[in-house]
Amino acid sequence: MYLHLGQDTIIPFSSIIGIFDLEITSQSKITRDFLANEEKAKHVINVSEELPRSFVVCRERQKTRVYISQISSSTLKRRLKSNLLENK
Repeated sequence: MYLHLGQDTIIPFSSIIGIFDLEITSQSKITRDFLANEEKAKHVINVSEELPRSFVVCRERQKTRVYISQISSSTLKRRLKSNLLENK
């Protein structure tokens, strides 16, 4: 199963580590440092053409990937939950 992040980008459920609200979590220095380090390592993929609202941390092929999305974290979580319930 896959989660649509916007702009024709989908990721497998199995790779998702966490879905985070960008505005709330970026208030933390630890989160800002994490995102800055991932950006420097070229692990950040921006799939947002509008104001980014969330980020999704994934583990793909033994590497961390961070997807920046214009879709809210609550909507992404709802999609994830809905798909999991439908496929039980």
